[in-house]
Amino acid sequence: MSTSPVALAPQPFLLRFVSLFVPGRSFEFPCDAAGHVDLEALSDRGRINYFFARGMVGRDYSTPRICGTASG
Repeated sequence: MSTSPVALAPQPFLLRFVSLFVPGRSFEFPCDAAGHVDLEALSDRGRINYFFARGMVGRDYSTPRICGTASG
C-alpha cells in the first residue's frame, strides 16, 4: 500500500484577469477548458486573490480570458 499523496494532473488552461490600468499586472488561476477554477485546489491566498480579481472585474481588471499554458 502506498502512502504517497496522489498528484493532481496540472490544468492545461489558465483563467487570466489583466489589470485595466497597470501594464503587466494580472492574476492567473488554473482552470479547465470552460474556465472553471477548482477553488479547493487553490491555497488560501489563491482563493483570496481569485475572489478579489473576480470582484474587481470592470473596475481594476478586465473580464477574464481562458489561456493555454506552456505545458498544456
